Order: sequence, then structure tokens, then C-alpha cells
Amino acid sequence: MAENKNMNPASGEKVETDGVYATEWGREELLKRGDSFPSDVMLGDTEWKLVSLPSEEQQTKINNERGETEKPRLHIDRGDK
Repeated sequence: MAENKNMNPASGEKVETDGVYATEWGREELLKRGDSFPSDVMLGDTEWKLVSLPSEEQQTKINNERGETEKPRLHIDRGDK
């Protein structure tokens, strides 16, 4: 039996998490939540694997395209213990 039982998303499925995804042949592409996984030019329908989350710069660009201009909320030490 195969040890890896994970099912990677395939072409045509919706992207659930912003990130950099790679095909079986290593082609990488930045995809946004809500996009559909594209078909590969050489392979046709293929599986995609999340290889990294978007960089801060890429995530800011994605958020601006969505109209989310607010900065992410960060923990603030108010000093009122």
C-alpha cells in the first residue's frame, strides 16, 4: 500500500488557500483563493501541490485586489496588567 494517502487538488478544482502551487513537473504558479486550478500546457489535467505560502508582498497585492486594504491585526502590548 502507498504510504502517502493525501489527495492533492487537481485541475478544475477551486483553490482554498492563497499560495504558490507546483505541478507534477515542478511548474510553479501563484494562485488565489477562489481561483480554479489550471490545466498544465504539457500535462493537461494535473495535480497541484502547495509548496509555499505567498510572501508578504504577494499577500498584500492579493488583498488589495480583493479590496481588503486594512492591515492584518497584530498583537499589541498595552501594558495595562
